[in-house]
Amino acid sequence: MSALAGGRLRLDFPAEHVARLTIDNQPRRNALDRELLDAFAGALGEVDARCLLLTAAGSIFSAGYDIGDLTSSDEAEDVVAHPFEAALAALDAFRFPVVAALNGHAIGGGLELALACDLRVAAAGAKLGMPPARLGLIYSHTGLRRFVDAIGAPRTRELFFTARNIDAETALAWGLVNRVVPDDELPDAGVELAAGIAANAPLSLEGNKRAIGALLAAEGALDPVVERELVALRESCFRSEDFREGVRAFGEKRPPRWQGR
Repeated sequence: MSALAGGRLRLDFPAEHVARLTIDNQPRRNALDRELLDAFAGALGEVDARCLLLTAAGSIFSAGYDIGDLTSSDEAEDVVAHPFEAALAALDAFRFPVVAALNGHAIGGGLELALACDLRVAAAGAKLGMPPARLGLIYSHTGLRRFVDAIGAPRTRELFFTARNIDAETALAWGLVNRVVPDDELPDAGVELAAGIAANAPLSLEGNKRAIGALLAAEGALDPVVERELVALRESCFRSEDFREGVRAFGEKRPPRWQGR
């Protein structure tokens, strides 16, 4: 077993041709910070396996970006936009299927990280949600595209507009996860699914993943002018009073006072 990011990310091989990355940042509810995300992206570039299993230690999969210690909107933009996008790009570039085993709640960036995987199995007690509206954050259009591709526009609107969490059975009905198992069966279920995938023909696994990715990318192509507009819109939120207030309110554990600017 290899320990990365100061031991907060672990790599092991629980079955033949299966690599497992385990997030272990439990004091921070397995939140994702720059060091952890950089280690994650680096590990994906070096892993040699026919299936990758992504999971976490403890009772929570990930509470998302670690924004509790952010001191400025510039720092927030740097953490939210850059290391996280690099981690997602590394997942997209991984040649073989990736399975997420959600041992507990997957919130915000933690849920998008899971959604960037090819398949998801969730513990029955897990809750899933997207809280950007409670932080004054405009989500990236590439992130929103992942949700629209997985669960359609109406469900994506519900997740992002209400900022409410949903339970695992609702996530299964929506197509946000592929399978729900009892909490104590989740670790074995994740390994079993990954091992079953890894036992199949590697050329088929790699080729089908590449073809599915290309088809989704073609359907999601944007006019370059529109894409630049959406990128600018997202960047503008990091300079807004509402985003600064959202981060402060989160840290102070109080309701935010929105100003609409």
